[in-house]
Amino acid sequence: MKKGLLFIVSIFTSGIGFSQNCSDLFISEYVEGRFNNKAIEIYNPTANAINLSGYFVSRYSNGSTSATVQNSIQLTGTIPAYGTYVAVLDKRVATGTGNEAPIWDALQAKADGFYCPVYTSSDAFYWNGNDAILLAKGTLPSTPTTVINATNIPGFVLKDIFGKIGENPGSGSDPLFGWTVNPPYVQSGYGVTVDHSLIRKLSIQKGVIANPALFNPLAEWDSIPAEVVLLDQFGDTVLTSGGADSIVGNWNSLGIHSCSCDPSAAIISPVSEIELSIYPNPTNGIVYIKGASTIVKIQVMNSLGQLVASVDNNSKSVLSMDLGSYRGLYLMKLTDVSGNQITKRVIVK
Repeated sequence: MKKGLLFIVSIFTSGIGFSQNCSDLFISEYVEGRFNNKAIEIYNPTANAINLSGYFVSRYSNGSTSATVQNSIQLTGTIPAYGTYVAVLDKRVATGTGNEAPIWDALQAKADGFYCPVYTSSDAFYWNGNDAILLAKGTLPSTPTTVINATNIPGFVLKDIFGKIGENPGSGSDPLFGWTVNPPYVQSGYGVTVDHSLIRKLSIQKGVIANPALFNPLAEWDSIPAEVVLLDQFGDTVLTSGGADSIVGNWNSLGIHSCSCDPSAAIISPVSEIELSIYPNPTNGIVYIKGASTIVKIQVMNSLGQLVASVDNNSKSVLSMDLGSYRGLYLMKLTDVSGNQITKRVIVK
């Protein structure tokens, strides 16, 4: 225990630089789907393209206080200004089974790069909802057993952490339950990191550069189910040949991230933005829109980009909308009297 504590202290004192908003890469979406459907989206909040070859990802498995080169992978490619890069676990053999089961086509289509095809060479992308993920700057050495820290990794600078290093939120008979809002995690209710995707909130402008005392995933992230029921153009459930509901990956948001760092991001007029609130969110289906007196039109799209509702507002300051009972991410586009638009995420759980 003492050794692990010393490691955590050292990595977060010698590997941290002062981090300004909108100055460097951070994780903007985390995918923990069924089987091998694992991915992260990395966002560039700056006005310049960034070469990914100087960055790496490490996985801290099941509450481990340390990670090695074998638990890490050097990234490749380039992220354009205010753009994203989707890194996906490399399981693409269609005939694969068990631990080699292929990722779904919908996730494969979103990938900008594939990583870690062989678990014994690098297991960085094999997370299960209770593993902390680190994004850092630096160059990994060739020795697999080298421990990740500022002494061993040339140019090491911590850029972001998903989760809490040194903490396993699972316990008892449910070791992969994942993080919820408050510990003790298994007893406190709704899990949000297992079989879910998490999307960084619009207001977040930089990564977490110190191991948190408490990881509350909903403080900086929106949590959505990794898979949803497929609907047709009429909003009806599409059935398989055997009569079961068709399930599809809930990854429509991958590859596009809205961040307040981007000066070209569409925003609504300042008065409407300050007064407007949508609650509850997450919701069981009914949402209320408060401060909507300047809003003239509200449109709601499901995760497949299909329009599921459209309402014209007749100067009501509070509106209610029924999004239905299907779980997942919905995008609510609001248009004000001047034609300005803003899109809000709403989650049905």
